[in-house]
Amino acid sequence: MKVILKKDVEKLGNTGDVVSVKDGYARNFLIPQGLCVQATRSNTRMADELKKIQDKKSKKAENAAQNLAKKLKDISVTATVKAGEEDKLFGSVTSQVIADLVAEKGIVINKHDILLEEPIKELGVFDVPVKLGAGVKGEIKVWVVKE
Repeated sequence: MKVILKKDVEKLGNTGDVVSVKDGYARNFLIPQGLCVQATRSNTRMADELKKIQDKKSKKAENAAQNLAKKLKDISVTATVKAGEEDKLFGSVTSQVIADLVAEKGIVINKHDILLEEPIKELGVFDVPVKLGAGVKGEIKVWVVKE
């Protein structure tokens, strides 16, 4: 059965795609969940409109992410931490700390979007990657200094 997806379905397709699925899968899962409609002529026209709207939204989101990446490039944040002998830190600088420091600058970033492999445990300057959405990544310069 050919169906038109109304929402993105993992491992099947994106909004507006016309895909071929088994009849039972369409009737018992996709259609009752509101994820798709059967592919008829009128529904195909509707799918074309959905596709256009989705493209506009994705371009708008990508532009917003690009602008945010430019803002983040100009920002540097300073984390002051207690350090002992030989500049060993008491604790670490985590993605939550970085998110809070960036929020003080007026830009809200979710801590889960900050791509730290592991917390920062030494003094220095670090370029921390940030996932901004729409496939765009940015960087924040983080200065870890002794208190």
